[in-house]
Amino acid sequence: MYFDPKTNKFPYPEDTGSHYLHVKKNRGIIFDDKYPYVDNSKSFKFKRFWFRFFSFIIAYPIDWIRIGLKIKGRKNLKIYKDVIKQGVVSVSNHVHMWDYMTLMSVVLPYHPYVLVWAPNINGENGKLIRMSGGIPIPENNYRATMTYFKAVEKLLKEDHGWLQIYAEGSMWEYYAPIRPFKRGACFFAAQFDKPVIPIGYSYRKPSWIRKKIFKQPAKITINIGEPIYPNKEILNMTAREEDLTKRVHARVCELAGINPKDNIYPPIYNNSKRIDYYTKEYGVGYKGSW
Repeated sequence: MYFDPKTNKFPYPEDTGSHYLHVKKNRGIIFDDKYPYVDNSKSFKFKRFWFRFFSFIIAYPIDWIRIGLKIKGRKNLKIYKDVIKQGVVSVSNHVHMWDYMTLMSVVLPYHPYVLVWAPNINGENGKLIRMSGGIPIPENNYRATMTYFKAVEKLLKEDHGWLQIYAEGSMWEYYAPIRPFKRGACFFAAQFDKPVIPIGYSYRKPSWIRKKIFKQPAKITINIGEPIYPNKEILNMTAREEDLTKRVHARVCELAGINPKDNIYPPIYNNSKRIDYYTKEYGVGYKGSW
């Protein structure tokens, strides 16, 4: 059953792709053309192995219990295992601080990488995010962007890896509508001819203890869909990317329990602004029905 937490606990910004969490620390890492965006060194792989091991033993169980995780569609990982082994992009809404940790635990034995906001790698949790497979997105540096692009290309085309992308552009905790998708996810999928696995996080009503004691607005369900392929009959790459974005966005809506026609946001980001659809009882102005 569909459930919208409709929480006003978090300061969702006006721009749908903007962040509201502040990174308190700057470790001084420079994301230039010399930075190893996908680190394949033996030392890093060794450290990442032990990080995964202890995550499996300690972090994953705690994460599952804390958010009340439920899984739907995991069978698709088996059905399409041959597709996944050839390299894949996955796209989901971004609704919790550790929803990527949840995803990693659910898709085992696969070990996806994830595109992240560069300041997060520089921040207080940067080492953990990096060990989790975080790839920082460089900004305002053409040469760095090209190095990053080539690293992603190698990951998908040569290493046949899994790349997770939060196409909404930022994390909004327990936000129900699916925000517009930015370029990136479907750009890489269309450019490198890789399928997209749509993933939708949805919500369930919390128990009294979760709501009153732990102040948890909802329990979380992760819904995994079937791969969606770029339409190669569309010769123009921009048009192909836009077509794929629209289809993936619609499917993520459906997986999250929302009819795409009823979602309050369009599929593609265009300086999109937050729509306050809550009723007055939640303390924000009503703008449209949902």
